Amino acid sequence: MAAKRETESDGEELGAEGPNPAGGGATPPPLAAAPVVCLIRSAGDFAGGAFVGSIVGYGQGLITKKGFKGSFNNAGSSAKTFAVLSGVQSLVVCLLRRLRGKDDIVNAGIAGCCTGLALSFPGAPQALLQSCATFAAFSCIMEGLNKQQAAMAHTLGGAALTAAHEKGGVLPPFTLPPILDASDALASCCQALVKPKH
Repeated sequence: MAAKRETESDGEELGAEGPNPAGGGATPPPLAAAPVVCLIRSAGDFAGGAFVGSIVGYGQGLITKKGFKGSFNNAGSSAKTFAVLSGVQSLVVCLLRRLRGKDDIVNAGIAGCCTGLALSFPGAPQALLQSCATFAAFSCIMEGLNKQQAAMAHTLGGAALTAAHEKGGVLPPFTLPPILDASDALASCCQALVKPKH
């Protein structure tokens, strides 16, 4: 889904700069190209969401024994919902990343709100507000959970790597924490999500 966390690039990395042919440094990517890149990416996410939604809806229709025709109705409805979810989320996150130059929880919240509004658009103002707040909160939670955590595996440094290779030995696999230490990993994950009060 488009909620995959936006560490991948939209053509180039944030802050990444291309070479300047005039010599002397680098130039940022042109902002005029941002809407085109974002629209193309959003169209791909829209199509992917529609495909996944149609499979989910068709399977749901078969499981609930609505028959083949009822399953196609479910497939169309789910395809529309999944397409709007992924397409709008992707478009808004991409545009905000280009405009703000950041990829943070604010972008996720705004994109979630826009997605909620798009899904419940022909509705009462209370429904629009509730959908906006719900999707924004969910997007912020998912953004917080998707932040990269420090690796739990230990890797060999350069000197240890060459020493093990020279001896003809096999490199040891990554060292993972024992099962008893899993509670420590969960606690550190929870502490990373909660900001300390100063």
